[in-house]
Amino acid sequence: MSEPTPDRTRQFLELLNAHDRALTLYVYGLVPRDVEAEDILQQTKMLLWKHFDDFTIGTHFLAWARKTAFHQVLTYRRKKKREHLPLEEQTLEALGAAVSELAEQGSARHEALRTCVAKLPAEHRQLIQLRYFQELEIPEIAQRIERTEAAVYRALSRMRVSLMECVQKQSENLA
Repeated sequence: MSEPTPDRTRQFLELLNAHDRALTLYVYGLVPRDVEAEDILQQTKMLLWKHFDDFTIGTHFLAWARKTAFHQVLTYRRKKKREHLPLEEQTLEALGAAVSELAEQGSARHEALRTCVAKLPAEHRQLIQLRYFQELEIPEIAQRIERTEAAVYRALSRMRVSLMECVQKQSENLA
C-alpha cells in the first residue's frame, strides 16, 4: 500500500473532522462503557485512515465510517462473548440505524441545548456540569454545593423542564 499524498491526507482529515461528532455519537450509542467505546472509536479511525485509498471522494463518508465502526463493535462483542452481552446481532444493527438517525437529528437539537444552557444562571450551569458532565450522584452534588438532596432534585427537575421548553422553541425557530 502506497503512502497517501498530502492532498489525500488533507481530504481525509477534513472528512473525518466534519463527521467526527456523528461518528463518536454512533459508537458511544452502541457500546455501554465509555473506555471501550473510545478504544473502538480509535480503532475505527485507524482503519478508516488505513483504507482511505479505497474510499471514493464524493460518496457518503459518514456511512462508510459507520459501517467500519459497526464492524469494530461486532469484533469487540465477539471478543467479549464470555461476558453477558444481551443484544443479538440483528438488534444491534437496528440499534445502530436508530442511533445514526438520532445523531443526525440531534445535531440541531444539541446546538439548541447548548444555547439554552448558556442562558442559564451560573449556579444552574454548575448543577448541570456536576450532574451530567462530571456524572456526580445527587448526594455528592448536595454535599458539594451545601444544599439538601431534595433541593438538588427540585432544581434539576425544574431545569430539565425549562431546558426542554427552550430547546423546543429553538427548534421551532429553526424550522
